[in-house]
Amino acid sequence: MARRRRYELTDEQFERIEDALPEVDGRGRPYEDHRKVAGGIFWVLRSGAPWRDLPERYGSWKTVYDRFRRWAEDGTLQSIVEKLRGELDAEGRIDWEQFSVDSTTIRASRSAAGGPTDDKKGTGPAEKTTE
Repeated sequence: MARRRRYELTDEQFERIEDALPEVDGRGRPYEDHRKVAGGIFWVLRSGAPWRDLPERYGSWKTVYDRFRRWAEDGTLQSIVEKLRGELDAEGRIDWEQFSVDSTTIRASRSAAGGPTDDKKGTGPAEKTTE
C-alpha cells in the first residue's frame, strides 16, 4: 500500500467531489486527469505555497492554475463546496454552533490611511517669518 503524501486527497475524498467535476468532451489537447489536477489545487491551497512551487507529480503548475481559475469562474468550486456541505451536514459532521456571522463595521480614522490628523487638518506649507 502506497503511503499518502501530505495534502494528498484520499480515494474517499476524491470520490465525494468527483461527480461535481466537469465532463471531459475529448476535443482539443488531451485533458490532464481531474484527480491529479485537483490534488495539485488542494496542495497549493493547503500548503500556502506559490503556484510555481507545485510538485511535479501534479503536472505543470500552469495547467493546475488554469484549471483552478476556470473552475472558480464557472462555479465548479462552488458546487463542490455546496455538495460537501450538504453531505457532511446530513451525516451530522458539521457543528453549526461553531459558525459566527458578525456584520459589525467600524470606520477607521482618516489618519489610519495616511490622511491628515486633526492637528494637521487644513494646514498649508509653513509660512516664512522675517524678524
